[in-house]
Amino acid sequence: MRKSSGTALDIDSELDFESDRSTPQHSVFERLYTGTGGFEIVGRRKFFYALSALFVVIAIASIAIKGFTLGIDFAGGSRIQLPAADNVTTSQVEEVYKSALGHDPVTVQKVGSGAAAAIQIRSESLDDQQSTTLTNALYEAFQPKDKNGQPNPNAISVAEISETWGGQITQKALIALAVFVALTMVYIAIRFERDMSIAAIGSLFFNLVVTAGIYSLVGFEVTPAAVIGLLTILGFVLYDNVVVFDKVEENTQGVLHLRKHTYAEKANLAANQTLMRSINTTIIGILPIIGMLVVAVWLLGVGTLKDLALVQLVGMIVGAYSSIFFAVPLLVSIKERFGPVAEHTRKVMARRSGAASARAGEVGAQRAGAASRPSFEKSASFDGFAAGRESHGPRTRDGGGPRPGARPSGKRHKRRH
Repeated sequence: MRKSSGTALDIDSELDFESDRSTPQHSVFERLYTGTGGFEIVGRRKFFYALSALFVVIAIASIAIKGFTLGIDFAGGSRIQLPAADNVTTSQVEEVYKSALGHDPVTVQKVGSGAAAAIQIRSESLDDQQSTTLTNALYEAFQPKDKNGQPNPNAISVAEISETWGGQITQKALIALAVFVALTMVYIAIRFERDMSIAAIGSLFFNLVVTAGIYSLVGFEVTPAAVIGLLTILGFVLYDNVVVFDKVEENTQGVLHLRKHTYAEKANLAANQTLMRSINTTIIGILPIIGMLVVAVWLLGVGTLKDLALVQLVGMIVGAYSSIFFAVPLLVSIKERFGPVAEHTRKVMARRSGAASARAGEVGAQRAGAASRPSFEKSASFDGFAAGRESHGPRTRDGGGPRPGARPSGKRHKRRH
């Protein structure tokens, strides 16, 4: 039998061991599939807050230092496009541009595929003389053909986009984004209670900042298609938050009238129950986006599809993270800061502390009794034997113990017949 000191630490360790032994152990995939609360999301919210803060800091630093790579629709400039023959490469076109105008273009890329393939040049705004010089140089170098298959300088198109028009597009995009966020805030405030609205809006802005920061960090070109994709992603984040918070609302209904579970534990269970759904939704959602990205880049070379696919891919992954690992912990933190939920949590924890203390005392008493039982029985046996010797034992001398070698002198009682 293992000897124990009987300290509170030993008792707590035994209690924890017995609890772990009685609780069935499941694998990660079983806990993920069943959603029985096996993942501590709310309990580790400090870790997820730190991780989210790191994402936000990196995103803001990239936006402040590196900025965005604005597309021609926002920044303005000239777009020159010529049919791409089999022997024409982007590096050759870039060399011709530099020789003709004396400076490098902003970007040169191949768009489209097959007969519709073209080389697209983006540069700063060119005046008429520069446009003519560049067109002649490109025609002399590559002899682009028109629809009839004949070499023609008119096969080269030049489009000018003014900075004023680009500024108007930027302003309209920002207005559309602000209106969308405002309507979303109103809907969330009506659909959910105040604290859930604050958490959902916080998740929405987290997704917006991180997605924009990744765009800035990687250097994706910001186009109108990217802005449209960003608005779509914010809608997905809102949908995901509604599903998760609806489960939280269902699990926490009436929890303040009980003393068995806290609001945080019920919210953590809701996050676990919707975790697998969020993963499945994200995977199913990004598969066609990856397909669209592959088609846009390797098959069609359509820049608008690429921009739309990139922002949706990034936004959906960040949105799935924010709805589970940021919005739910933020909601619990707001709830436990003040109000009835905070008071209920204190009562539940005090009740558990008292029960644990009582259980520890009971286990300690049982251990103390088990440890003292052998010596008590031995002492009792010895006392009984001594008492028997005193009443029926041998005569003593000087009131002391029995005389060495003395024989019992007690009288025998005759049995009556």
